[in-house]
Amino acid sequence: MNIKVVRGNPTPEELAAALAVVRARAAVAATTPPGASGPRDAWSDPGRIAARHVPNPGPASWTRTYWPA
Repeated sequence: MNIKVVRGNPTPEELAAALAVVRARAAVAATTPPGASGPRDAWSDPGRIAARHVPNPGPASWTRTYWPA
């Protein structure tokens, strides 16, 4: 693996941190079986929406939905 710094002058600590991130991502990608998706993002999980309980409105709830400007 070759990494080339195109712009700037990173310190050895900054370069080591960037390499640690790249190596960690490469290790995770190597251990993931082909065709398997990665971890699901909580925002894109359809179960997050379906698991919500829809409240049952009461008899006076529609009178509180309009706020005059």
